[in-house]
Amino acid sequence: MAETTAHTVKSFDEDIAQLRAVITRMGGLCETQIADAVDALMTRNIEAARVVIDNDKRLDLLEAEAEMLAVRIIALRAPLADDLREIVAALKIAGVLERIGDYAKNIAKRAAVVAQSQPVGPAVIIPEMARIVVEIIRDTLDSFVDRDAEKALAMLLRDQQVDEFYNSLFRSLLTFMMENPHYITPSTHLLFVAKNLERIGDHATSVAEMVHFSVTGQRPAERPRNDFASTVYSAT
Repeated sequence: MAETTAHTVKSFDEDIAQLRAVITRMGGLCETQIADAVDALMTRNIEAARVVIDNDKRLDLLEAEAEMLAVRIIALRAPLADDLREIVAALKIAGVLERIGDYAKNIAKRAAVVAQSQPVGPAVIIPEMARIVVEIIRDTLDSFVDRDAEKALAMLLRDQQVDEFYNSLFRSLLTFMMENPHYITPSTHLLFVAKNLERIGDHATSVAEMVHFSVTGQRPAERPRNDFASTVYSAT
């Protein structure tokens, strides 16, 4: 009996490890997609942008694999408490990462349009904004694998940096467009790029909230918003 129980526990641990590995692969691909999309945008490399767009299919396949694994574990292992929360969190995280991949793909699509126009000065902020977003994703998924609730909680505060970059870029691009009306089209596309990065930051922190809940069983306090541009849009 004890031998059977030990075998069952080992099989369950292997299943969980496999699920974590798929989520980690999704996160790594998201990081690459974001970095490559922004690099294609800044270097005006249309071919590199197309590669990012094509690679989005890989995230769709990994999401399907994560869903299959999670459903199989729930059906065969009937996990309870902490284990069940982790599996459900992994299922939700896979969906969020797939959505993050869509935002990276959208940035790559904008790169082809922006490449046809002269460079826009305020765009220099975008790579730094992307770097922070990628770091948040990486650290958040590390907290998922390590079951580290405190590290996940710290990521909620880091999203404020992304909002601050977005607000700064939003103001800079508006000023730039008023002073250079013939740059309105590429500047508008860059505003959408910045918004995509800001939304990626929001999704990454949603993952951090899921990690915190899966580990502790408690939801973190609602984080403050520092998104001036969204306030402007909602007021108009």
